[in-house]
Amino acid sequence: MVIKEYYSLSEVAEVLGKSKETLRRWDRDGKLDAVREPISNYRVYRKKDINSLIEPLLTEIDNNIDNTEIPLKDYKVLELFAGAGGLAIGLEQSGIKCVTLNEVDKWACRTLRENRPNWNVLEGDIKEFDFTEYKNQVEIVTGGFPCQAFSYAGKKLGLEDARGTLFYEFSRVVKEVNPLICVGENVKGLLSHDKGKTLEGMISILDEIGYNVVPVQVLKAINFKVPQKRERLILVGIRKDIDVEYEYPTRYNIIYNLSDALKKGKLYDTDVPKSEGSKYPEHKKKILDLVPPRGYWRDLPHAIQKEYMGKSFYLGGGKTGMARRIGWDEPSLTLTCSPAQKQTERCHPDETRPFTVREYARIQTFPDDWKFAGSISQQYKQIGNAVPCNLGKELGYSIIKFLNDVYLKSNKSDSSISFAKAI
Repeated sequence: MVIKEYYSLSEVAEVLGKSKETLRRWDRDGKLDAVREPISNYRVYRKKDINSLIEPLLTEIDNNIDNTEIPLKDYKVLELFAGAGGLAIGLEQSGIKCVTLNEVDKWACRTLRENRPNWNVLEGDIKEFDFTEYKNQVEIVTGGFPCQAFSYAGKKLGLEDARGTLFYEFSRVVKEVNPLICVGENVKGLLSHDKGKTLEGMISILDEIGYNVVPVQVLKAINFKVPQKRERLILVGIRKDIDVEYEYPTRYNIIYNLSDALKKGKLYDTDVPKSEGSKYPEHKKKILDLVPPRGYWRDLPHAIQKEYMGKSFYLGGGKTGMARRIGWDEPSLTLTCSPAQKQTERCHPDETRPFTVREYARIQTFPDDWKFAGSISQQYKQIGNAVPCNLGKELGYSIIKFLNDVYLKSNKSDSSISFAKAI
């Protein structure tokens, strides 16, 4: 069997952005027929059948989409776990003013201060800060809190059960500040973390402190002008005295690829600036030299596959991130904090090397003038952990639309909650 003519279940799920269960259902319904690989009996798919589906999937989306919203007044955000500023940049680009940002990493704080001297950056552990001075002074609180399991003693699933976790701190700040809307972001894995109990606990906590949680969504960055297959879970809480619905941003039709990220064109006015970057060890470089653009470990000679993959060679699954060379005509796989480590290779299409710092930043849609502090490894870490700026901007537009609706409604009615009082 010629490997490039057939793709595994995992590979097709990644390419089409669909779950494995959806693909199995499509197979049963005759929408995308699978065949069985004769040796392993695994479900595989013909390349021509996959290609025939891609165009219809794209045309399902409206071609005339523009999420842009103009703020009717100055809206302010307090951001927690701010990192290197990916989300903050996006919110700023949408028209939201960043009042204060908290971050514990000193290099990320230096990055924020160097690029935005006017931002108030609170450096240090969130536990050490009191945010009551911002009560009713900002409309939005955001934060990319880490995913941690809770203690379920007492089965309350409330704020006290979350003590010692960073979501507790996020919720504490929301309670202290009393914003109209709070937005948390996390990895997609939060959906299944501790069999869904962690997310359940988070929703329960926000309910306890006075916020209704909008149905959680996982946003795919490639649908929001980001040339990268990155997914972020978004958790939105609306203060219970606000009778206005929040709507997630509408995804765009166009999908940007690596060429759009690194070359002059639709996303950027110039080619990517030159910069420093990591290198592969010589042994890995010799192996990746053999991998074509859009290829990965399965494109290596059989003997080298077994040597490089080790025990993983005999396990199921596509493992498409291993020995992976990105093609110019596809979005990048999700960037990690360490570009040269095994299992998460993101090799340049033409040169056998990891992406440079500025290439990394482009794929995350940072502006070219955004400088990163610290060593090369620190810079990669900051960029790899960031929310893509363009995704942040589209989220910002959706928040502005919500706040505009609140503002208009408060001015049209004699409701007990006026907008001025609410903030």
